[in-house]
Amino acid sequence: MERLSRLPLFVLLIGVAGAAMMLPAGYAAAGDWNAIARNFFFSGILLLVMAALLAVALAASPISSGPHGRSALATMLGVFGLLPVALGLPLAMSLPDTGMFNAWWEMVSCLTTTGATLYAAEMLAPPLHLWRSLVGWMGGLFILVTAVAILAPLKVGGFEILSSPYGRDERFPRLPDSAGPPKQAAQYYLADGDRGTPSSRALRSLFDVLPYYAGFTLVLWVLLLLGGDPGLIALSRAMGTISTSGISPVSGATGVHSGIFGEMMVFAFMILATSRRFWPGGEQLRATDSLRSDPELRLGVGVVLLVAAVLFARHFFATFEQVTDAEDPATGLLITLQDAALATWGGLFNALSFLTTTGWNSVDWQGARSWSGLESPGLLLAGLAIMGGGIATTAGGVKLLRVFALARQSERELERIVHPTSVSGGGRMGRRLRGEGAYLAFIFFMLFALSIAATVILISIHQIEFDTAVMLSVSALTNTGPLAGTIALTPSFEASAGIASNPWEGWSGLATLPKTVLAGAMIVGRVETLVILALLTPDFWRR
Repeated sequence: MERLSRLPLFVLLIGVAGAAMMLPAGYAAAGDWNAIARNFFFSGILLLVMAALLAVALAASPISSGPHGRSALATMLGVFGLLPVALGLPLAMSLPDTGMFNAWWEMVSCLTTTGATLYAAEMLAPPLHLWRSLVGWMGGLFILVTAVAILAPLKVGGFEILSSPYGRDERFPRLPDSAGPPKQAAQYYLADGDRGTPSSRALRSLFDVLPYYAGFTLVLWVLLLLGGDPGLIALSRAMGTISTSGISPVSGATGVHSGIFGEMMVFAFMILATSRRFWPGGEQLRATDSLRSDPELRLGVGVVLLVAAVLFARHFFATFEQVTDAEDPATGLLITLQDAALATWGGLFNALSFLTTTGWNSVDWQGARSWSGLESPGLLLAGLAIMGGGIATTAGGVKLLRVFALARQSERELERIVHPTSVSGGGRMGRRLRGEGAYLAFIFFMLFALSIAATVILISIHQIEFDTAVMLSVSALTNTGPLAGTIALTPSFEASAGIASNPWEGWSGLATLPKTVLAGAMIVGRVETLVILALLTPDFWRR
C-alpha cells in the first residue's frame, strides 16, 4: 500500500487497465474466440509490463503531497484523454478495419460513461461488448474515487457549492459544555482526502467505495438474472446502471427479457446517481442531516414525478371522454386504465433514466409517447439530461444541487419583491446555497451553455444539420450517449469505423474533426468546465 501510494496515479491506472483486460481474455478463451482472447491477453501483458517499468523508473521521484498538487487535475485529464489509447489496443486489434482513432474514440466514450458507440450491437463479438461495459464501469468508479480524493480538496467539481469560504466546517457547530473547559472556537476543516499524495488519497477512497460499488453491481446482476436476462446482458445492464454509462450489448429497451421486474430493479439502483449521500465520502455535500430533506433527492423525485404526470395528463382526459361515450364503457375504461398505468411507468422510468444520464429506455416508453401524443421526445429528454444527477456521482449534466441553488435564489428574490425587509431562514447551508452557491452555480451553467454553443459551431463545419449537431453536442457534454437516438438524426457518411460500424445512429459516419470535437466534449462534460479553467489559471501552476 505504501509503495503504491508513492507512484503516480496514472501509472497505477495503466496497471489496473492491464489487469482488467484479463477478464475479457478469459471470457473469450472460454467462448472459443481465440483470436480476441490473444489480443486482450497480450495487450494486458504489455500494459502490466509498461506499468512495472514506469514504477521502477519513477520509484525514487518525489510526488507532491499537498492538496493543491499540480498533477492532480492534469492526471484526470490525462486519464480521459490518453488512457483510452491503451484501452483501445485490443479493440483495434480485434477489428483491424476500424483504425486506432475509432478505437480511441470508443474508449473515450466508455470511460467517460457517455455510452455513445460507433458500432452496431449485433456486429461486435460478446467479449468486445464485455470490455466496453467493463471500461464504462471502471470509468464510473474512477469518478466516485477522484471526486473525494482530488476534487474535494481543491473545492471544485461541485464541492465548491457547499464549501465554507473560510476553510472551516460551519454546518453544525457545537457549544462548549458548561461544566467542562472551553473548547477551541474555530476548528479548521481538513478532510481525510487532503492528506498525502493523490495516489494515496485515491487508494484510500477506492477501498471505501469499491465494496459498495461492486456489491451494488453484483446484487443488480443477480436480480436481472432472476428476472430472465441472459448472463452477459444482465451483467452489462448492471454495470451500465451503476456507472450510468448506458452501455448494452443489445439494442432495444431495458425490459425486453426481464420485463417490468427487471426495469423496476434498474429503476431502484438508478436512484444511487441522484445523490452522493448513498456513497462513502463527500460529507461536505450533505446540506441536511436527514435523507428525507436532502435537496437533490427532493428535486430529483419532483422532476421525475412532474414529467410522468405531464405525460399522463396530456392525453388522459381526452381518452376518458372517448371511453365514456363508447358502447361498453366498463371494458373500455379498464383497458384505458391499464394502458395509462403502463404509459405512466414508461414515463417514470425514462425520466429517471435520462435525469441520471444513463439513457435506458423502458419497454413502455413508446406507449407513453403514444398515450401523451408526444411527437418529439428528444427535447424533453435532453432537458432532463442537462439537469443531470447528483454532484460527485457518476451522473453528468449541470447537477441537481446547482439547479436547486439557482431555484432557491430565485425564490428568495421573489420573496424580496413582495417583502423587501424580510429575513430568510434555512440556516447556514440555506444561506450559502442562495448566496455563494447560487453565484457559482450560475457561472457553471453559463459555461455549460457556452460549451454547447462552441461544440455545435465546431462540428457544424462539416455541414451537419443543426438539430443533429445540437443533439450530438448535448449528448456528449451531458455524457448521455443514448440521447442521440431519441430523435431522427440526419446520418453522415463522411467516414467509417469499419464493417461493424453503424453510421445510421449518427456517430459512426462523422468525419475526423467532428468526432474529435465530440470526444473532447465528452471529456469536458465529465471533468467539468470549472476544473479545466482551474488548470488554465496562472496561480494554479505557480509554485
